[in-house]
Amino acid sequence: MKPDPLDLNDLSRYLKILSDPTRLKLFSILLQGVHCNCELSSLTGLSNNLISHHMHVLVDAGLVIATRKPDDARWILYAINRELLDRFQNGLSAFLKPGPIPEREPVCPPCQK
Repeated sequence: MKPDPLDLNDLSRYLKILSDPTRLKLFSILLQGVHCNCELSSLTGLSNNLISHHMHVLVDAGLVIATRKPDDARWILYAINRELLDRFQNGLSAFLKPGPIPEREPVCPPCQK
């Protein structure tokens, strides 16, 4: 069974968060699997504090899940929230559903002349 799609407010919120190029890049990296903060820094060339800032935004939004490494709590492991990703994808698909856009005439007064 497909998860329920997100409403337009949720879609807007997630699109705004992912519209930042750095967050989009980090999210894209995480689509390849779990990464630690040091790997993200190495792959992007960004400082740890900048990685931390952007990951905090993604985690707070629920798009990413952060967990401490069990054997060494200094390291944070980041992963995509797959359940929310499914809902986000379904919401986008529902909003951007393929099909013809119907022809229509505007009904505003200037168009009625």
